[in-house]
Amino acid sequence: MATLITEGVEIVVETSYQQEHSNPAENSFVHAYRITIINHNSFTVQLLRRKWLITDSHYGISIVEGEGVVGRQPVLYPGDSHEYISGCNLHSTIGKMEGVYIFQNKQNRGEFMVKVPSFDLIAPMVLN
Repeated sequence: MATLITEGVEIVVETSYQQEHSNPAENSFVHAYRITIINHNSFTVQLLRRKWLITDSHYGISIVEGEGVVGRQPVLYPGDSHEYISGCNLHSTIGKMEGVYIFQNKQNRGEFMVKVPSFDLIAPMVLN
């Protein structure tokens, strides 16, 4: 589990290797990740955009950007949390992800960046 608080917003990441969806013979290693976003601020925030850096040990870094997360731009009131599950398919047994979310402070309409902590994506067969 990885956790990081930036600008009063906490990001908690949990990962799991998806053996039933992976195919090592075809260099397909699927990982799921659950992200919990907690607003510790005294004002309401909305997640607008995301940017991911995905590192695959054989294929380098790819960048994924877009609006919201899994088709949503959640609004979090003070003390609220939002959780979602997504996934990543790597072509090697070892990789990692990290990124940023762009939020809007709904009180003053200003935007701010929240870091997503780096988290490892490792197929269990390499952990001896």
